[in-house]
Amino acid sequence: MTAPALTPQTPLGTGYGPATTAAEVVAGADLTGRTAIVTGGYSGLGVETVRALRAAGAEVVVPVRNREKAAETLAGVDGVQLEPMDLQDPASVDAFAGRFLDGDRPLHMLINSAGIMAVPLSRDARGHESQFATNHLGHFQLTLRLWPALLRAEGARVVAVSSWGHRESGIVWDDVHFERRPYDPMGAYGQSKTANNLFAVELDRRGRDRGVRAFSLHPGRILTPLVRHTDPELLQRMGMIDENGEPLIDPSRNKKSPQQGAATSVWCATGPQLDGLGGVYCENSDIAPLVPEGDDPVAIAEERVRTGESLAFGVMPYSIDPDSAARLWDLSEKLTGARLDA
Repeated sequence: MTAPALTPQTPLGTGYGPATTAAEVVAGADLTGRTAIVTGGYSGLGVETVRALRAAGAEVVVPVRNREKAAETLAGVDGVQLEPMDLQDPASVDAFAGRFLDGDRPLHMLINSAGIMAVPLSRDARGHESQFATNHLGHFQLTLRLWPALLRAEGARVVAVSSWGHRESGIVWDDVHFERRPYDPMGAYGQSKTANNLFAVELDRRGRDRGVRAFSLHPGRILTPLVRHTDPELLQRMGMIDENGEPLIDPSRNKKSPQQGAATSVWCATGPQLDGLGGVYCENSDIAPLVPEGDDPVAIAEERVRTGESLAFGVMPYSIDPDSAARLWDLSEKLTGARLDA
């Protein structure tokens, strides 16, 4: 029999909303003396996450594949440490973590924000499908390698930037890497985002008695470099861009600016309302509701947002199931060779 979750998947009523920005979440906060690592911190939502954390005084380390591009993007943000790392290269992940651990620094916040979406089929060096490898396995390995630094913080948070895209697929256990079934770019993306949610559930279970809490989240529907592989006609039909290709911002329908999109990441990493909580999926700087049961639960959730009944899409129950979370953890250990230190 599965033990009940420590934190209910029920909104807290934080007072924030879809229009809240990352800067508003940390307004008045003092993060001096605290250290954060933000993957993807030089693109899209990651840039705004880094900007808000630095403004509040945190030391921020950004792993980068392209130092020149990262330095240019973050030129207006002082004091960010750039370190080489590629999530699809296991040796690179280990090397980055090793360098950080050599400094004996505590790690208070690990925000796993990097990701790819709906890309053509490709595989990493180990043969794993690239979206699952980048969005989940790379972050799984990174988090476990950094475990000593998270424990050293004596109160750390790990944040998995997921997506409402998790509705596209659960974990297809008998063919995770599309070796026997036809490749579906959005299905692969959805599977990797479900993995983000499940990872947070199991990491929180394993870490909560040792001061490490974990969260996953949907940042909102936002135009960032993540959508580079998405057909512009599809984006227009989705109401994300106008006929001129310009973004359509409407927080009431979860269409956000990058500054608004980064708010939930920053809230999960720093918000005092989450003290003592963990293992939940968040949205609009609050814990998200469960998607209601029904003939088509996804359509029901989207209709609630469209009509203004709820400004949160919510989370699919299968993506926060504790038994599936434990199963994914075991699979991820086998695929990466990473284990938590005692």
